[in-house]
Amino acid sequence: MGQARKTVGQILVEQGIITQEQFAKAGAVQRQTNQPWDAVIVDLGFAQARQVAEAKARQMNVPFVDLTKVAPSEEAIGYVKSHIAQRHNVIPIRKQDNKLWVAMQNPNDVQAIDDIAGTSGLTVQPVLALADDIEDALRRHYREEQETIQQSISAYSQMSQSNLMDDDEQAVLGGTDDEAKDSAPIIRVASMIINQAIKDSASDIHVEPGRRDVRIRYRIDGVLHHVMAIPKHIAAPLVSRLKIMAELNIAERRLPQDGRIPVKTKDGKDYDLRVSVLPNINGEKVVMRILDKSSIMIGLNKLGFLPDTQAKLESLIVQPNGMILSTGPTGSGKTTTQYSVLNKINSVDVNIITIEDPVEYELPGITQVHVNRKAGLTFASALRSFLRQDPDIIMVGEIRDLETAEIAIQASLTGHLVLSTLHTNDAPSAFTRLTDMGVEPFLSAASVIGILAQRLARRICQNCKVEYQPPIESLRRLGLKLDEGEQPPTFYKGRGCEACRQTGYKGRTGIHEMMMINEEIQELASRRAPLGDIREAARANGMRTLKEDALMKVLAAQTTLEEALRVVFTAGGS
Repeated sequence: MGQARKTVGQILVEQGIITQEQFAKAGAVQRQTNQPWDAVIVDLGFAQARQVAEAKARQMNVPFVDLTKVAPSEEAIGYVKSHIAQRHNVIPIRKQDNKLWVAMQNPNDVQAIDDIAGTSGLTVQPVLALADDIEDALRRHYREEQETIQQSISAYSQMSQSNLMDDDEQAVLGGTDDEAKDSAPIIRVASMIINQAIKDSASDIHVEPGRRDVRIRYRIDGVLHHVMAIPKHIAAPLVSRLKIMAELNIAERRLPQDGRIPVKTKDGKDYDLRVSVLPNINGEKVVMRILDKSSIMIGLNKLGFLPDTQAKLESLIVQPNGMILSTGPTGSGKTTTQYSVLNKINSVDVNIITIEDPVEYELPGITQVHVNRKAGLTFASALRSFLRQDPDIIMVGEIRDLETAEIAIQASLTGHLVLSTLHTNDAPSAFTRLTDMGVEPFLSAASVIGILAQRLARRICQNCKVEYQPPIESLRRLGLKLDEGEQPPTFYKGRGCEACRQTGYKGRTGIHEMMMINEEIQELASRRAPLGDIREAARANGMRTLKEDALMKVLAAQTTLEEALRVVFTAGGS
């Protein structure tokens, strides 16, 4: 009998990339989470995605290609149609004689190989590449023949000069007729701005009229980037078009409005855009939050939790009753964490009901209710009805007032698991916030079983990661204390490359502070003990502060020292 093929983990151990202990730890996490083994290794920070991919290629006996360094040839691109490359997420890189070398995430994808061979008439030689690199290459090399935004703006200017229609009428043109839509430049401008933001993995689009022009900015990895400036006369028709897409009142220009735009991309992915229109002295500013409906299925192990923190959270979410709070500022990932928890505990034998403002993602098998204040449906009124719906688990989008807090607490004390969010700087401050709302301290102490504070920090771009030495003062600010003569550890940052748009960062990871509630903390909270006493008791009970968690992510080369300071330096904890 032939020798058994080595696993990716065994290859990584042989290469000295991971240790036997890390291999065993990753195996335990994989069995617990049922996630792909190579993804677990990367998530735990034991190896880089490229190192794992190279080991995987060695295991499969196929070449590995780094698409950030190897550019596909135009000749090879011409042999594979765009829709085939997009469907299978592959990119042809070169043709040699009668053989076409094709980069794939899964070189064993027989269907993809057969499709490419059948349409190209060539023998396909699959090679392995990272999925993100393939998607970037697809965007660069399969650009559709379309007008640029500037060309569409010029076309609109010419149309408006020769047309007696006003801005709103021109924005409406093509709202339901595809042929008219294609012929209306202002509609193309709006669509291109949205589609480009999705391609760039932006979380928000800002359309900001100024005195002389309209500034377009995208928020990517938590930071706003200036994308373009378009002429001032485009502002009114562009905003009108976005209002029409969001089903808002285009005649109302004095009051704020909120709406949503459903978007389906050519690769079949569904997005929701939450639209906010705010009148100001220069016109109307539009901010659109981009929600990827598929991203909420990411799973807890993809959110940047350290293994012990995730284990604590998972021990809480299987409790029959109690309240679990997520805290942090707007945009810190609280909603994503809450949905990931719901997705994990969702099953046919539990009744889960949520009240949200708004419902950001639709989860199958869960009853989700949208706040409607005009109709009298508030968090508090919905919660009262929930208790008559025989729920096992209740998720309250946010506790904003005393009435909501008291009903949620009563629900948690009468046999329900309640998930909710608060706006506080750190985990211990949640008790203070509830007390400020008017909740009796003994009630919050008796109901809350765990509090998770979090932030989002940008990840170092793995394509251009280099060593560097930060200032000693920065180390001290984050709490890293070095003995006299002790050498500081190795730190990394991104140099800046095409893959990360010269920022040095690509993607984000979570920074977490998980406070488990024990009897000592309950006693302190019930007698309104100082915040410092609660924090010290929590740390004695195993809580890692936001700063300490951030420092571990820095030492694991997941983020930079500067980014950690930017995200958590003002947070509580030491």
